[in-house]
Amino acid sequence: MAELKEAKVPDIGGYDDVPVIEVLVAVGDTVVQDQGLVTLESDKATMEVPSPFAGVVKELKVKVGDTLSEGGLVAIIETGDAGGGEAPKEAAKAEAKAEAPPAADKGKEPDPVVEPVAPSEKPDKLAQASIDAQAGNPPAQGQPPLRFEADALIPGKVPYASPAVRLFARELGVDLSQVTGTEKGGRITKDDVQKFVKGVLSGATASAGGAVAGGNGLNLLPWPKVDFSKFGEVEEKPLSRIKKISGANLARNWAMIPHVTQFDDADITDLEELRVQLNKEAEKAKSGVKLTMLAFLIKASANALAKYPDFNASLDASGETLTLKKYFHIGFAADTPNGLVVPVVRDVDKKGVLQISEEMGALAKKAREGKLGPAEMSGGCFSISSLGGIGGTAFTPIVNAPEVAILGVSKSSMKPVWDGKQFVPRLILPLSLSYDHRVIDGAAAARFTAYLAQLLADMRRVLL
Repeated sequence: MAELKEAKVPDIGGYDDVPVIEVLVAVGDTVVQDQGLVTLESDKATMEVPSPFAGVVKELKVKVGDTLSEGGLVAIIETGDAGGGEAPKEAAKAEAKAEAPPAADKGKEPDPVVEPVAPSEKPDKLAQASIDAQAGNPPAQGQPPLRFEADALIPGKVPYASPAVRLFARELGVDLSQVTGTEKGGRITKDDVQKFVKGVLSGATASAGGAVAGGNGLNLLPWPKVDFSKFGEVEEKPLSRIKKISGANLARNWAMIPHVTQFDDADITDLEELRVQLNKEAEKAKSGVKLTMLAFLIKASANALAKYPDFNASLDASGETLTLKKYFHIGFAADTPNGLVVPVVRDVDKKGVLQISEEMGALAKKAREGKLGPAEMSGGCFSISSLGGIGGTAFTPIVNAPEVAILGVSKSSMKPVWDGKQFVPRLILPLSLSYDHRVIDGAAAARFTAYLAQLLADMRRVLL
């Protein structure tokens, strides 16, 4: 026997009057036990209210914007015996009956189904078909009967996913109705969303919304079109070829890589004294080589990469295979009149800082002259973006795919540091390490930056 039961809010940790931010089902939906009915969002957490039993939603008692507390009524659900079978069984029978052809039509060819049309066209055609049927008019010549598609007309069909997955999909601009869930009951996971995005970007998966906002296939809102000349004088300037290419790469990397940035400080007081001393010696010897702090950073980074090999790696397009590299090629961002480029210094683990600095100078000069070849910008394992000569205290560099990490360096400054007895002035260099969170976790990133700071504080450690 079918029975109407009340679905109420369970224990939600003592929260009261929690706002409803999503209604996950509609009247008439068949739900399984523990399927989410509504989503609540307090000031500290987002949570779903699960259905305590399986059945058919007969009545919804809340809407978006309402508030609920423990014991609050969410919905009326019609359940059946044998674990909630009656309502679903009846729905299944009705659906089967609707799909089956009439007995009198046995032996005839089934009516063809019209080609899918845009959602905006379906309601008008269905409405006209309904009017014709009520008036007793047969379908127009050449117009086969239209199949009723509830999903096209009922907006309450909500994909089955947790609040965290919904938030993740919203951040990526993914329409969850296009994603196929792989968990029990068709529940969508973060992995499902990531695989969908990768499929769209690689062309393996078609996006129902088409390629919007520059062809990324993520169903993002179109770019706003504004006539700025209405507000004042303007000047249009085309982007350089380098900026167009790097812009597309940066957009892809930011959308595809889950970025996290670890910040730390390095005491480079002694290292700066050594750098100044070596430059004075080079000037006397007229060697023509001028040491920069970036050369020391490249050398120290190679040591840190050797100690933490997951940073000296690349993740494949499927996100399932990590390639660990046994060589150490490090790229550095070079500012040119046409935009940033990233030349690569090879085998830095086998070179001293003088040779590294010399090669950097030659590469930077070629970059400014626009003479860098593809081979001089490929094969990098790790990149460094240094803004130390300009300013700033910290920033979030974007990982240069297929690498998994990038180091940002800001301007060093004198700061008071407690030595156990008193504050002493020390030259502090800010470090900003962005990394691919699919490969590297926060603890590993913290260890990497701490070790790198140790090397910069005492470069003798590089010899160990």
